[in-house]
Amino acid sequence: MFIEPNISGNRKGWIEVVCGSMFSGKTEELIRRLKRAQIANLKVQIYKPAIDVRFDKVKIVSHDENAINSTPVESSNEILTLAQNVDVVGIDEAQFFDSNIANVCDELAFRGIRIIVAGLDMDYLGNPFGQMPNLLAKADYITKLHAICVQCGNIANYSYRKVADEQQVILGAKDVYEPRCRTCYKE
Repeated sequence: MFIEPNISGNRKGWIEVVCGSMFSGKTEELIRRLKRAQIANLKVQIYKPAIDVRFDKVKIVSHDENAINSTPVESSNEILTLAQNVDVVGIDEAQFFDSNIANVCDELAFRGIRIIVAGLDMDYLGNPFGQMPNLLAKADYITKLHAICVQCGNIANYSYRKVADEQQVILGAKDVYEPRCRTCYKE
């Protein structure tokens, strides 16, 4: 369970990363944390990669259809430009961002902003995905979530691709991916 730091006095920035496989609840957790920040009357800005149009062009939407408004951006540097006069920045699908996303998050944290980032830690081959390793290295707090394996019911941390295609990025949901444990993923 993530416990938000006590930031009385001088506000200092930090980076929180929520990671895991598909269907582990990463976006749901991101939305939960962002809504709590809004309830606390903090100024919140939310970003997602423009490539992610699966559920909505603008909103971040979880598989449970929980949603929150966001700003789609083409590059991580846009976030640096747009994130002005803000207390909290939320970023979804971080694995799809360019190679500067970790540095952007670091810069924002140095400005005193709380950064909450969600993304897949591994691709469908079980390899580290995009810039997630760099984000995890710079994170002050890491939450790794697990799904439930659809084959055996154990915890799942792999995103098994059900379609034959070797592209690293294929946008999809249950029609393309399913969560699997280590054993069922290998089979």
